[in-house]
Amino acid sequence: MYQVVMDEDEAVLEAPEQQESAAGGQSASFGRVVSDEVDFSHGVALYVDEVTVAFDGFRALNALSLTIDAGELRCIIGPNGAGKTTMMDVITGKTPPDAGRVFFGQTFDLLRLREPDIARLGIGRKFQKPTVFEAMTVFENLELALAADKRARRSIAWRLDDAQRDRIAQTVELIRLREHADRLAGELSHGQKQWLEIGMLLAQEPVLLLLDEPVAGMTDEETERTAELLLTLEGKHSLVVVEHDMAFIERIARKVTVLHEGSVLAEGSLAEVQADERVIEVYLGR
Repeated sequence: MYQVVMDEDEAVLEAPEQQESAAGGQSASFGRVVSDEVDFSHGVALYVDEVTVAFDGFRALNALSLTIDAGELRCIIGPNGAGKTTMMDVITGKTPPDAGRVFFGQTFDLLRLREPDIARLGIGRKFQKPTVFEAMTVFENLELALAADKRARRSIAWRLDDAQRDRIAQTVELIRLREHADRLAGELSHGQKQWLEIGMLLAQEPVLLLLDEPVAGMTDEETERTAELLLTLEGKHSLVVVEHDMAFIERIARKVTVLHEGSVLAEGSLAEVQADERVIEVYLGR
């Protein structure tokens, strides 16, 4: 198992025997992840195993277990309070669980890493409300988000190279904002801001994308375009989409997981979970 250790300038990932010699038998707590050797040999990108989170006695997650395959597009649905946001908080390091394990591939124990370390590993999260830099252009937002060494010493002299410019060009094309590349992000529609934020995540070259209600507040046309975008990303990235819009879920769903009271209530194709009497009772209604 790889863990994070610190040296003078940056953190590196080393095997346990290397950590012992480097740290005098004591492993360091946290540091910047620089290794990209995530092991997906079993075909699974994310393991969530028996994770429990309690807030003042209320179990937001109750022994939650699920796996996300490499390249999979998974939809997560469920009533408010089912644990969907808390699940993403645990995966991204925002909320430590009371029990359980979370692994990225076979290699990394996410519960040992801080939020920035997890992001550098290739896990990106999009919140429901778009968070873009409104005083900057679309191009500048994507430039700022590019996967690169952003430490102060190296950022001072950093300049875009041809490959990075090409990557931005490909990204604005993918998110359908090519004609708006020089436009301030604050001037975009709500849906366009959502696409820009997805583009900013893609610029970081993520392996796993967590998307929280990506079509909330969108027009029907924007919702359809977002569905097309996510289907384009399927197979190239692992995607976890949390959403209440069932028409949108129907458009993109391959496998659906239904959460209720912090646990998996049902899982399968959309048709299978829609026919499940428990899901109908607690979420879909009759």
